[in-house]
Amino acid sequence: MADSPKKDPAYSQATEVSEVFDSERSSQGTFDAKPPAKPEQGKRKCLLWPPRNRRDRIILSALGILAAVLLALVIALPIVLTRRPLAYHYSGRPLDPTYHVVENNPVFGVFDFPDPGLLHHNGTWYAYGTNPRRNDPSSIHVPVATSTNFINWTLHHGYDAMPTVGGWEREINHWAPDVIQRDDGRFLLYYAGEVKNYHKHHCVGVAVSQGDDPMGPYIPEKEPLACPHQYGGAIDPSPFRDVDGKLYVTYKADGNSVGHGGYCGNSRAPIVSVPIMLQEMESNGITKVGEPEIILDIIPSDGPLVEAPNIIRREDGTYFLFYSSHCFTSPWYDVKYANARSIRGPYTRAPQPLFETGDFDLQSPGGATVSLDGTKMVFHADCDAKSRISGPRDSEHSWRCMYTAAINIQANNTIALSPPDLTASTNSTNLPNNETAVD
Repeated sequence: MADSPKKDPAYSQATEVSEVFDSERSSQGTFDAKPPAKPEQGKRKCLLWPPRNRRDRIILSALGILAAVLLALVIALPIVLTRRPLAYHYSGRPLDPTYHVVENNPVFGVFDFPDPGLLHHNGTWYAYGTNPRRNDPSSIHVPVATSTNFINWTLHHGYDAMPTVGGWEREINHWAPDVIQRDDGRFLLYYAGEVKNYHKHHCVGVAVSQGDDPMGPYIPEKEPLACPHQYGGAIDPSPFRDVDGKLYVTYKADGNSVGHGGYCGNSRAPIVSVPIMLQEMESNGITKVGEPEIILDIIPSDGPLVEAPNIIRREDGTYFLFYSSHCFTSPWYDVKYANARSIRGPYTRAPQPLFETGDFDLQSPGGATVSLDGTKMVFHADCDAKSRISGPRDSEHSWRCMYTAAINIQANNTIALSPPDLTASTNSTNLPNNETAVD
């Protein structure tokens, strides 16, 4: 049997379509395409699944991405919000036994009194603080509090130890003042002032008392004492006179103020230097001797900065440098210390902070100044106005209040806490609006 002639497939398909088309035209007159049949009920179990077309697939992909992002946020947010900076190493540190003695608890001193400087003169303690109202030209520049027993403090409401400012500085934001007596009986007040036309940066200034009263008034010099532009200025000055009579001022070169961003302006690479500087002075406390020297700089456990330096000397010739690290606005702010056999260093850091958040329920303690004999300390910590106890800065009502503590520098160069003298009751003049203190 002979094979049938082989047909071209494309020709056959075209013929079939033509026949169908002609048939429809002959019966209806025009071509009437039928609408697509509706899917049978119950075949799709959800609106988009299984996907029937490209639109369904796009929508499902978008929903999947959104779900993945939400899951990542749920996992990551608690970690980000609660974790400490990577450089922080002190959580859960073993405490000296003196930290477990209730009697060693630091004592509330003055409400709203950050960065206290300290002076003892003729039986009276003087504390000098950062101005109470930020960015307010009507604020006093340097508030003063006094005490005769280091426990009961009187804030001299409305009194300004430096009523006028130097020509180089603005009327606002005077920080961390500290005072020392000069050989001629007058007093020198060192402070950080906000510089005119310098993008809110600060520099260190010095003012001289008109007489021999530590209360002042103090008259500022016409030019700043230290203003290193490569570091973005300088803050937190503290004077010290050595046993040979030489006068020094130590301060923070404010490097993190010109850092590359992140945590307190200096956690993004490249990390910038934030050194503690030491400047020798003439006996007048105004004229500098030589160039400043770096005696300490940041390491990873300090976070973005070190600041608030203060130097004392023990009788055996050991120097102790007290300072703070991390941001003062963070819960990782602290009080640290180091020691050296020369005032110029090198300084050996203590193995752990002296005060940090959680010690005696303190929150963000820092900005400490120590008495010359190394037995007493003033510092600030976040506080609540009514309860007078330390609390988080993000609470509705939070300030930085001055606290006092008794310390004991031991033979191995570590520092233990001691019980303060609590024989007197707390007065009420250091509270806001003359509220009565609650013991």
